[in-house]
Amino acid sequence: MFRVIFWGVRGSVPTPGPSTVGVGGNTSCIEVRLDKDLIILDGGTGLRLLGLGLNGQESIHAHLFFSHVHWDHIQGFPFFGPALAPGNRFDLYGGGNVTRTLEETLAGQMNYPNFPVTLNAMGSEMTFHNIGEDEPITFGKGKDKVKVTAIPLNHPNGCFGYRIDYHDRAMVYATDTEHYDEPDPHLLKACRNAGLLVYDGQYTPEEYTGYPGFPSKVGWGHSTFVEGVRLAALAGVRRLAFTHHDPAHDDSAVEEEERRSRELFRESMAAREGLIIDLE
Repeated sequence: MFRVIFWGVRGSVPTPGPSTVGVGGNTSCIEVRLDKDLIILDGGTGLRLLGLGLNGQESIHAHLFFSHVHWDHIQGFPFFGPALAPGNRFDLYGGGNVTRTLEETLAGQMNYPNFPVTLNAMGSEMTFHNIGEDEPITFGKGKDKVKVTAIPLNHPNGCFGYRIDYHDRAMVYATDTEHYDEPDPHLLKACRNAGLLVYDGQYTPEEYTGYPGFPSKVGWGHSTFVEGVRLAALAGVRRLAFTHHDPAHDDSAVEEEERRSRELFRESMAAREGLIIDLE
């Protein structure tokens, strides 16, 4: 099994309401189900929903990879029910490219006066790992060995994407990255022949460059579905799911972006909460 489940697909800030209910308003969180291992990518508000989905399971062990510690990628962690339960175990991974470690940052958002429960009061067993770029993390044994590789991305304060390799299949998670005039050779290499690329499509090309009455977003650390298509095509990626949708984009706007992306790359889609992709 290599199954990818989207629990949060929104960027910057949660956007609940009737105009976003189709795509979803929770911030970044993806579940990756392998045969014997559970990987979680990012801890936005979608992580709370994932936790509800895990209710009733005993002795959960998961590997939780954070792309970075901007608030929309960590704000769901205090509400992640399984992390409160004794008997559950979590390995948490994040970059050492900020002034504080991942553990210090997660603890900081839960300290007084921000939150009533501290990180230390959560009942599960947590092991924190500070990782560097291109550093492979492996777990599992024999034919079930999993390799996760951190990919440096172009985002203010630093950010990691991740490539997950398992059973000769691979996916790449590359949200919160801004494209260059030419595709980032580092990211292009990491995406080679992946079965799925999950890519930052926060802006339309028009929004990114700007137009009268709408300022340019150049330098803000995000990309477009068109750049995702270009990267996927050059890297020989089978399927593209663009995510981190702008909070100003309602369901109809995201659907229009999806229509435009499929004109360029047929196996392209807008990520939605509840979307399930099986890599074969």
